Amino acid sequence: MSLDTTPRAFATVRGGSASFTSPDGRVEPLAASPGADIRQVILQRAAAAARTAGIPVELVTDGDRGEHRIVVFADGTLSTDTAPEHVDAMPNPQSDPSQQGEEVNTEAPGIEGLASDLAPEPSNRRSFIAPTGDGAHAPTGWPSLLAKLGIGPSRAAVQRESDKHAVADQWAGCRTIAVVNGKGGVGKTMTTAILTAVFARHGGGNVLAWDNNDTRGTLGWRTEQGHYDTTVKDLLPAAEDLLTPGAGVSDIARFVHHQSVDRYDVLRSNPELLATDQRIAAEQFDLLMRVAARYYRLVIFDSGNDESADRWLRMIDSSHQLVVPTLAVPESAESAALLLDALRARDDRSRYLARNAVVIVTEAEPDRRLAARITSDFAEQVRGVVRIPFDPALKSGQLRLDALRPTTRTAWVHAAAMVARGL
Repeated sequence: MSLDTTPRAFATVRGGSASFTSPDGRVEPLAASPGADIRQVILQRAAAAARTAGIPVELVTDGDRGEHRIVVFADGTLSTDTAPEHVDAMPNPQSDPSQQGEEVNTEAPGIEGLASDLAPEPSNRRSFIAPTGDGAHAPTGWPSLLAKLGIGPSRAAVQRESDKHAVADQWAGCRTIAVVNGKGGVGKTMTTAILTAVFARHGGGNVLAWDNNDTRGTLGWRTEQGHYDTTVKDLLPAAEDLLTPGAGVSDIARFVHHQSVDRYDVLRSNPELLATDQRIAAEQFDLLMRVAARYYRLVIFDSGNDESADRWLRMIDSSHQLVVPTLAVPESAESAALLLDALRARDDRSRYLARNAVVIVTEAEPDRRLAARITSDFAEQVRGVVRIPFDPALKSGQLRLDALRPTTRTAWVHAAAMVARGL
């Protein structure tokens, strides 16, 4: 098969994750779920690209098992070309070297780093260890009685359990979520606090809500204050010490504010200072991000409204997932849509984040018709849209998960699950 006209995809593998560049130049992160092989994820993604292109795709990989070049067909079968088994370096995505290849099976030399061990020899021996299952508990009480009568759970109950499992998932390495909308007063702080609470309550601690705001960040006003009156500006001069090998896991506690019931931490900005007194440069943000990644498994950014600020742009570049909150009012929704348009035009990675964003539409007042229309309009633009019903507990005061109505809590768990499925 001539590779002159074969589309090329690229994958850089690092442990259990990879950066995948599709034939049309779009870059996206890939990650393997616990117990899965990242190489299998890469092969599946390359096969999907081949199906989209309608012809086989050449996959060039670089990682801990060397550099490899194979051809992936739409049905997942593989072939290798006649070029040297290991290429010297990752080729430029714009280059188009002319090389010849022939179809082979998945045991052919040159692809053992990706595929040779994807299908291990099956064993007929029965294990003495019983399967652990998916962590679900056997039903008790009325659910148990209904199960014995052959009456299964409702579709809503199944969805709730599925959402809880998704939110409780864990990942190798720190994951980051940016809550963004260019307009103030649209629910960014509320969304940050409630989403962080859901992830912390259902998935365990080590979750941080970071007020990444130059101007009047109010996340601290709507959450508990810890034992110290500290902000991100206090953390900056201590960042290098927190990254030393001798730093303890509890050393971060004097710079963040722990939420006693919802079990997450808050890194505050100072709403009493002018923006000129608390600007953070790109390199300072990167240093703070290194600290956050060392002490937390998940970071959720509450963003400001200045989309040109260094810390805002670095937040976008550092995020795995975007959440775009909007109130169910036209001005708020239009601001969200304009931001998504701007991100699609910014660069390939921002375009990927915008396409895979989750929009959260919160009913500012009990007007379901307008909320339904806004939800429907966003559904074609992003990966997912979730509608949050009106709840007076969201309007003012401290934000706590237990203060919400049961239907509101269920909606927020569903929103968090949709976000988690994109991580």
